[in-house]
Amino acid sequence: MGTLTTFLTRTKGSADKADRFGMADFLAYGYLLLGVLVILVPVAWTFVSSIKPERAIDSFDTRLLPIAQVERQIEGVGVKPIWELSQPDGTTTEVFKAGPTRKLTDVAPVTDPDAVEQVERTRLSPSEEIRVATENYLDPILKRNGQDNFSFFTYLFNSVFVTVAATLLTLLINAMAAFALSKYKFRGRLTFTLLIVATLLIPSSIILVSLFFVVWSFGIFGSLWGVIIPAAATPTGVFLLRQYMLTIPDELLEAARMDAASEWRIFWRIVLPLSLPALSVLAILSVIWRWNDFLWPLIVLISDPAKHTIQLGLTQYAGEFDSDFHYILAMTVVSLIPITLVFVWLQRFITTGIATTGLK
Repeated sequence: MGTLTTFLTRTKGSADKADRFGMADFLAYGYLLLGVLVILVPVAWTFVSSIKPERAIDSFDTRLLPIAQVERQIEGVGVKPIWELSQPDGTTTEVFKAGPTRKLTDVAPVTDPDAVEQVERTRLSPSEEIRVATENYLDPILKRNGQDNFSFFTYLFNSVFVTVAATLLTLLINAMAAFALSKYKFRGRLTFTLLIVATLLIPSSIILVSLFFVVWSFGIFGSLWGVIIPAAATPTGVFLLRQYMLTIPDELLEAARMDAASEWRIFWRIVLPLSLPALSVLAILSVIWRWNDFLWPLIVLISDPAKHTIQLGLTQYAGEFDSDFHYILAMTVVSLIPITLVFVWLQRFITTGIATTGLK
């Protein structure tokens, strides 16, 4: 807590002006606050909305708290929403609607369902309470209330498998390519580097058709490997790792070669440990890309629902005429938890790696 307080209260300038806030300090903290709000407000809104009852979400209730209309089991009638009927003396009576809502609406007291009377609808107000809708989370996960088609744990396993396998392949292949482009001198090295970087200018949607035929030709269409392998090599990862590996002194590699170390041993025991900060950054990017990927898994895995990832599984709740937004919001929050934990874990390796292994 002390470190955080020191960071948030430090100022720019010399030691004799350390306690003074200048324009640069106000601008810096303003940008920091704006960035935090831009990132956290949508996430906070998603979480708050995910614990609201279905009726509140469908009615676009903009109130912050999860407020829902009270529902009770009425003997001989069933579960009904409860309304408060205002009386002339200022008191209220709990009633339920015994017919459709009109200018004069049929209502009956909760304590006497047979005593139906007609009242003006302006005298009715919903009886509300604060209620956390845990069913938004539990119904899809535990397959309750007709949610048998949503296989949460299957989708979670598929997402984790695709993300982990694709990230490991991305780190290995990109690191090997970056090592060759940064530490080996051969004809056309600069040309290869420029061609790889130039592919960043090509939108992924342009190569979808070609990528589809490649995956189909190799017989991995419809499998999880059809999602993993095409994303293994990325120009962003090659460029990022190459630029970092250029900072590693060549003298370390020459010394290892003089000690009869093989090229693979040099790469595995020297280059990779020293490139840990860049590898951590690439790992975070890869996890985010693969976990949130929707279009390519939709193309490859559309024929087999048992291999869908969480993102594809959520499409079950989006219909042509109606959508279960309460389930979509809840499962979106659940899908944010693993990627957040990975980011927090790898962030520690980034900071420690820069401080201990970065040779500049």
